[in-house]
Amino acid sequence: MSNRKGPPGSQPFMKRPDNTAFKQQKLPAWTPTLKAETVLPFFFLSGVACITIGVLLIITAAGVQEMKVDYTEERDCADCYSLRLDRAKSTSDCACTVSFSLSEAFKGDVFMYYGLTNFYQNQRHYMVSRDDAQLVGRQYNLKNPSITCVPFDKYKNGTPIAPCGAIANSIFNDTLQLFYHSDKNTETPVPLLKTDITWFTDRTVKFQNPSPKDNLTAAFSGTARPFYWRKPVYQLSVEENNNGFVNEDLIVWMRQAAFPSFKKLYGRLNRTQEFNDGLPAGNYSVKISYNYPVGKFKGRKSVILSTVSWLGGQNNFLGIAYSTSGAITLVVAIILTVVHLKFRKKPLGLEEE
Repeated sequence: MSNRKGPPGSQPFMKRPDNTAFKQQKLPAWTPTLKAETVLPFFFLSGVACITIGVLLIITAAGVQEMKVDYTEERDCADCYSLRLDRAKSTSDCACTVSFSLSEAFKGDVFMYYGLTNFYQNQRHYMVSRDDAQLVGRQYNLKNPSITCVPFDKYKNGTPIAPCGAIANSIFNDTLQLFYHSDKNTETPVPLLKTDITWFTDRTVKFQNPSPKDNLTAAFSGTARPFYWRKPVYQLSVEENNNGFVNEDLIVWMRQAAFPSFKKLYGRLNRTQEFNDGLPAGNYSVKISYNYPVGKFKGRKSVILSTVSWLGGQNNFLGIAYSTSGAITLVVAIILTVVHLKFRKKPLGLEEE
């Protein structure tokens, strides 16, 4: 409490700042004077810089190779598409094969994605339908899912669901196997790695199995699989470090997409033997275990093969955004320059009489 006092007979000045240069705002200050001669060059430089960066980004994205194959109801998959429209036959097995060819080799690291269209993972109720405390392995939430998971939290008999929520319940469950055909009689499986396809923080922090982690069957005892799953969470993979809540296919799906048309990483090429340099040009086929129904929401499914650059996959949005911003900035700079030259004040003595 301050002991400073005002004039005799007045109340103490309890809230008066100290008489210092900082608190009394007496420090020296510098305020730039914005003139056309200094502002306009900045506009021109900003516009040129944005356009240059945009062009470089577009050129970089153009160097990424990509092959997209839609298999929703194409070719051999038409029967499977029709089968999945019938809920009574939703658990019936169906497989199909889609063939395609690469006109040129995909050099370097190659990634396989699955793509979905017209699927709104950004819907508000869908996005919150999960239990992050359960996914991190907390025992209480494993048996008592969060209310945000309703109605995908428990079965009618009270058995809790793990993982709970609409996001986990709708996980993409088609199985994709890629084959290379060096000739008509040779079919070589393309080796894909299903690990290290997620964000490091996701697989090490946000998703953890409950204890005991060396016995997932016991860890998940007393829980049940989501409604639309065919097997429980502890049977998602045969690899111990890629099973349960740390299964990377599950983790990839749980990171929601921002737009209704998206692609998610399915696997990455294991560069060994004849695939050491990437995918050679030639004929390929994808054998699909067709499980995921998309007919009800008029969606599409696709397999995508892509290389990457330092910028990521093939996406021109950032380059177009930079180029457009730079072009707008240049146009504004030109307009301001014309206005300045036409309406600026003339020096004294040069005014028209």
